[in-house]
Amino acid sequence: MKSILTHKLLIYVIPFFLGVFTSFSLPPYSFLIINFITFPFLLFFLIYNFKKSKWISFKIGWLFGFGYFISNLYWITHSLTFEEIFKPLIPFALILIPLFLGIFYGFGTLICSFFNLEKNFSTVLIFAIIFSVIEYIRGFILGGFPWNMIAYSWVNYLNSIQVLSLIGTYSFNLISITIFSLPFLLFSKKEIKLKIFLLLFLLFILICNGFYGHLKIKKNEKLYTELKDFKIKIISPKISIDRFFQPDNEAIIIKELIELSNPNALQNTIFVFPEAALAGVNLDKLRSFKKIFLKSYSEKHKIIMGINTQKKIENSSKVYNSMVVLDNKLNLISEYNKIKLVPFGEFLPFEDFFKKFGLKKISYGYQSFSPGNDRKSISFGFKNLNFIPLICYEIIYSGKVSLLSNEADFIINISEDGWFGESIGPHQHFSHTIFRAIEEGKNIIRSTNNGISAYIDINGIVISKLESTKKGVIEINNYKKFNETLFSKFGNKIFFYILLFYVVTIFLIKRWENK
Repeated sequence: MKSILTHKLLIYVIPFFLGVFTSFSLPPYSFLIINFITFPFLLFFLIYNFKKSKWISFKIGWLFGFGYFISNLYWITHSLTFEEIFKPLIPFALILIPLFLGIFYGFGTLICSFFNLEKNFSTVLIFAIIFSVIEYIRGFILGGFPWNMIAYSWVNYLNSIQVLSLIGTYSFNLISITIFSLPFLLFSKKEIKLKIFLLLFLLFILICNGFYGHLKIKKNEKLYTELKDFKIKIISPKISIDRFFQPDNEAIIIKELIELSNPNALQNTIFVFPEAALAGVNLDKLRSFKKIFLKSYSEKHKIIMGINTQKKIENSSKVYNSMVVLDNKLNLISEYNKIKLVPFGEFLPFEDFFKKFGLKKISYGYQSFSPGNDRKSISFGFKNLNFIPLICYEIIYSGKVSLLSNEADFIINISEDGWFGESIGPHQHFSHTIFRAIEEGKNIIRSTNNGISAYIDINGIVISKLESTKKGVIEINNYKKFNETLFSKFGNKIFFYILLFYVVTIFLIKRWENK
């Protein structure tokens, strides 16, 4: 057995396929049980090989990460299929992005190798600490890309993830890695009683956490408040991205949006349109269609939508990916400019250099978007209700909404997931939305053009949903009122408190073992 685990070829093959298998624990597959197999075996494999060299230790994590990310991020290449200039880059994006992200896990196993790893509980805790810290760093370094942390494999187990309101995603990720790795102790021939105790303790924790989640959901059922004087409509039009590259079709698209929203002139209504429903159309150009809007919408209506806005700052023109609130005359009531932009998708790093080779950002238009400066809660204009604006993948950043949570009742997330194609990408994006709802204790209104549109309550319960293949409208007539969660109050500080608890636990275990 040992000779098989240490074979040179298998040092490359086994971690890679462990990563591939682990990715099937994520949405839309959500085979959670896989993690209880792959994580113990990864740790077992590392222990058999870490003494050989630091380079081998690094490769084990790197190849695990490469397998993990290439199998759950392949859809990124779909965004390169819309214009001929990007198609030669598809093989590079398919391989290089997972290779780069895998480096984080490589550093994880490398750092683990500096410890005296044995088949005991301390090793499980050390492994969980290092990997969770690496994931935290991945969420912030170079702008951060906290996509598909292993914690998201729990998304279908609503009772189990209610604890997010207390500790947040990074802390839950730490605990999840610990739980998934505990069966590793079955490989040890020693301390049979301790193994039985720890596995029973694991079962006890899972049951208690599930019971807490059940009680929390049950208790929060009483928090519903009706929207008596107005309603909110989520519009999901499913306009093909190919049409964004066709000139002079704005009037046709606007008419489709109006027909789908079906406005009632006598009903106070807020219409939430998605990001990029009118790609390449800025606010000034939209106003050339003012007569169409005036004919269809009344003074009782407000429109929230994604659109490009443009400003002149210090003799230079800046373009923003914005969420705006408009009245029926297309007067600007409020505006939010997206802060977290997608590299290459919304802005071109080292733009002056890459422009020489004819490259541009992937999304519509040539000029890179500029990032906004801040995010503030925005008023609906009815009943003193406010919302926090998040555009596209800004929803994936845990702990970035906390400062505003007391000022708002809703989070509005608009997106264009058509860049993912008919892949697993929209399901992964949607899972982040559920986690944010529970963390922040906010109802989430999600409007996507091509993607999953939904209304989600403060417990992550999907009240209404439109799949990525279906166009339609979701009407919102009530919401759950909740001020703040423990996590929204303290944010990711909680992650470091739990890390400290882990370190103290390891110290106490080592001290007990020495006695």
